[in-house]
Amino acid sequence: MNPLNRREFLKGSTALMSLASFGLLGMDFKDREGPLQVALIGTGWYGKSDLFRLIQVAEVEVVGLCDVDSKQLAEAGKLVATRQKSGKTPALYEDYKELLAKEKPEYVLVGTPDHWHALIAIDVLKSGAHLYLQKPISVDVIEGEAILAAARKYDRKVQIGTQRRSTPHLVKAKTEIIDSGKLGKISHAEVFCYYHMRNRSNPAVMPVPENLNYDLWAGPAPMLPYRGILHRGWRAFMEYGNGIVGDMCVHMLDAVRWMCDLGWPIQVTSTGGIYVDKDSGANISDTQTALFEFNEMNVVWQHRTWGNPVDKHYPWAFKIYGENGMLAGSPMRADFTPEGKGESIQFDVVLEKEQYPEDVTEKDIEIHAAPATRAQLQDWLQAIEKDQLPIADISQGHISTASCILANMSMALDGRALRYDPKTMIVVDDEEATALLRRPYREGYTHPEPDKV
Repeated sequence: MNPLNRREFLKGSTALMSLASFGLLGMDFKDREGPLQVALIGTGWYGKSDLFRLIQVAEVEVVGLCDVDSKQLAEAGKLVATRQKSGKTPALYEDYKELLAKEKPEYVLVGTPDHWHALIAIDVLKSGAHLYLQKPISVDVIEGEAILAAARKYDRKVQIGTQRRSTPHLVKAKTEIIDSGKLGKISHAEVFCYYHMRNRSNPAVMPVPENLNYDLWAGPAPMLPYRGILHRGWRAFMEYGNGIVGDMCVHMLDAVRWMCDLGWPIQVTSTGGIYVDKDSGANISDTQTALFEFNEMNVVWQHRTWGNPVDKHYPWAFKIYGENGMLAGSPMRADFTPEGKGESIQFDVVLEKEQYPEDVTEKDIEIHAAPATRAQLQDWLQAIEKDQLPIADISQGHISTASCILANMSMALDGRALRYDPKTMIVVDDEEATALLRRPYREGYTHPEPDKV
């Protein structure tokens, strides 16, 4: 499909028209000489997925890839060569600092495990590149503050992969239901995930494979005994992430905050633990509830990695309640249900399979999320061109991430209510909780500080 026909196709889609009204589409790269010089750090599942979406919407030359798994890195290099216009295999690196120094990319995508996000993000910004960073942005709150400080200090645009803000049917639902006032006064929302996604295995300690630099993989985090479940399996361990709250709640809490124009929660409380699946090696909770309190509005999170979902149509979603009805939303659909008389409205997922047929055959793609990621990346590029904040700016990603981290901190402190002050960067009247805002780093690594980036 040539560029003109593709633009006409976009104009013909009602859902994408609503995206255009938010400034998410219509990027014009004709004024630029040569392709965007891009690098990817972390070539696993979603890192490659984000990169392939960028290749679909912009003229890109992928100049470098970085991964501590040489096998995964080589496979990614071959795949990228088949997807980018030049057909070239990017330069391959084990050390991201070497990539940044030698290739000098202008745009960097980061898809590493969470425990590496902060150090890599800050180094990318110092190098002068703009950054697309996967969520959650950090494993502790002060890391997030440091990334935000670096983005502002070096005047780089940072877009976070909380792409519900660019999901076509959710953008449309926000416009027609929330922004139009159909819900009336909104004072409650529920966010939840009932996927059985917690790793239930308990493998024995085994030798580290030759293709993996495990010491570098662990980086600033503790180097746990190697058990062979790193790729995606690292999410089972709090040492490397923030559990299901950090992985899944961050998306839905961010969606509600975007829909309802919410800032920092006033107070966060959470309880939970490992109540059912006690035999696996995972140390993240399998059951957890959190309360995020805003001004005259509560947002309640719940996850269970066992049992049935409350609503089979919405196993991972949000439900926003107003005095005149309820709006439910997920990556797959949205539904407005009025209170009393009135018509229900359904918003269907947009897939774009005809426009991007390569989506259909791409291994492990979340095809329903591909349009949202494309729009999120286009918005990032438009923000760079127009020198404005992107829709999922680092400031927004930090609030959503930190709120989830505070929920885990509250759970660890037996459900204590936590009030975080982003100005002073402390938990108000709670020295014990304030100490938890920074995780200890492994020897040889220095925790970033907002005033020293």
